Order: sequence, then C-alpha cells, then structure tokens
Amino acid sequence: MDERLEDNEPCYVISIAAKLVQLHPQTLRYYDRVGLIRPSRTQGRMRLYSQRDVETLRKIARLTEDLGVNLAGVEVILNMSKYIEELQQKLDQVQQQAAEETASLRRRIQELEQKRKEEYGIIRIVPKNPERNPEGDSVPPK
Repeated sequence: MDERLEDNEPCYVISIAAKLVQLHPQTLRYYDRVGLIRPSRTQGRMRLYSQRDVETLRKIARLTEDLGVNLAGVEVILNMSKYIEELQQKLDQVQQQAAEETASLRRRIQELEQKRKEEYGIIRIVPKNPERNPEGDSVPPK
C-alpha cells in the first residue's frame, strides 16, 4: 500500500494520540481549536489522528518544549515546512519531466543518426595515399 495513504489513515483516538506524543488530551484539543492540527472526525464528531498527525504533534511538542517557540511561531514553521514539501514535490516532477524529455531527445538523435547512415552510408574522408591531396588529385613527387 502507498506509504502516504497509510500515514494519512486516521486510526488513533485522542487518548492514544496523546499518549504517543506524551501530551494531555486537552492540549491536543487546544491545538485543534487554534488550527495547528486538523484531525479527522467520525460521524459522531470524535477526533481521529493519523500517523502524520502524530508526527506533527511531536514536531509541535519539540518546538514548544525543547526550543521555546510560541504557538504563533509553530504555525509559521509548520506552514513553511508544508510549503517546502510542496516545492520539493514540484521540483521532483520537473526533474522527472526533464529526464524524460532528455531521454526522448537522445532517442530522436539516435533515430536521425541511424536514418542518415541508412540514407548516405558511413562517409569517412581519409586519404588512402599520403601523396594525394584532400581532393583526391595526385600530388607530383618532390
């Protein structure tokens, strides 16, 4: 299965997610309320967290507890991280397209070279006799 699908699969209730990141469930509710994290919801409005959500919560905890970043700073960092990921995906796509185009052009060059060989044969201008000039005329002996 695609790793991204598994990472985004909502599977943890709030109590389990809170234990995984060693935060109080009320903290997770607060982060949801201020928009730092958006867990999925069941039809009964129960929060379900994915593995990616848990990683985001760990990142938030590290930024706030270990690095002393306030929640406004955390929001900026999370938004910038998301933007960088999107740019990296676009860059990967452009590199893939460039590689495909390069391969296509190389194939086309080979096709044209092969066609030229078939039409004209291999033409090599090499003097057979060193006493002949490039036009093929005999050079009088010295």
